[in-house]
Amino acid sequence: MAAPITNRAVWQDAAGVPGVVRASPLPGTDAELGDRKVLVKVHAWAVNPCDHMLQDRELGKYPAILGCDVAGTVSAAAAAASSRFRVGDRVFGVAANNGFQDYVALEDRLAAHIPGDMSFRDAVVFGLAGATAAMFLFGDGYLGLDLPGLGAPRKGKSVLVWGGSSAVGGNAVQLAAAAGYDVVATCSRKNFDYVRRLGAVQVFDYKDADVAGKVAGELDKGDCAGIFVAAGSRDGNVAACRIAAASKQGLKLASSGFIGNLGDVPAGVDVRQPTAATFKPFPDAWFETTPATFEGYLPEALSRGAYKVAPPPLVVNRRGLDGIQEAVNFMRVVSGGGLDGIKEAVDRTSEGGRGDGISPVKLVVERP
Repeated sequence: MAAPITNRAVWQDAAGVPGVVRASPLPGTDAELGDRKVLVKVHAWAVNPCDHMLQDRELGKYPAILGCDVAGTVSAAAAAASSRFRVGDRVFGVAANNGFQDYVALEDRLAAHIPGDMSFRDAVVFGLAGATAAMFLFGDGYLGLDLPGLGAPRKGKSVLVWGGSSAVGGNAVQLAAAAGYDVVATCSRKNFDYVRRLGAVQVFDYKDADVAGKVAGELDKGDCAGIFVAAGSRDGNVAACRIAAASKQGLKLASSGFIGNLGDVPAGVDVRQPTAATFKPFPDAWFETTPATFEGYLPEALSRGAYKVAPPPLVVNRRGLDGIQEAVNFMRVVSGGGLDGIKEAVDRTSEGGRGDGISPVKLVVERP
């Protein structure tokens, strides 16, 4: 199996220090790729909040390679993966870290073809956010909703996405709407139109003092299939629990931020999250819902123009692996500074026009 000769990665040598670019082993043999992996020459990397969080957190084992979202071309494919992918195919996908490299080995179930008219910078925004949204919406241990599909019939039921303008939230809005649910979402008022364009039928200001009562009233106009907290961490969990408690229905609730003290959850709120016994590590946790993402609905919807690029990519100035740390630093500013952080990130990139006036963005680094 032909494979590139050299590889480089952004190595994390300790907690709280910048990553360093240097040589990295390449999974270039059949044994290293296993039965189901594809080797991808990366043309674009996306940076997520978890990347700066993990960079600042003690991981226990170093050196490490961070990064999840990649898009590029297939350089090699293992035996089972070759039924879907061939050398030269343009693909996007997600890794459970290990993504900040020139060449990345992806599970074939966590990769998909890029439509012919889509750029790498656009395709790279979907991976982690889409996989996360699908897991919480459709996973058996979470909300367990019906899967999305082109032309899916309307269910006559609503789903609440708290944090609909976030990367995960935007994908959740699109996926739930494509599954036939009427999506109710929260976000800041300036992002109402953005979230509606993604498919939400009703949008509420998460800063409204009476948001819990207003949203509960909207959900109780019919049957609600569940609540997904896509953003907001502890504050989002508290607000979503208040909504569920205020509703006249016994609502299921799943959150991207683990709810640690279930004793504080109001009576009647059905929290769906794994226990220590049922928890699946990544990437295994994503496999169950790939019919909604990489192995089913998502690539088909993208090829038909039925799924929007969300959040829009914001490309940093510096290209290649040398730009990864710059993007991680930008993400740290964005995460810590809110809208002011976004404005600073936009001002410090040459392509700020893509994100001008829109707070949801995905920071992207392109290959030279």
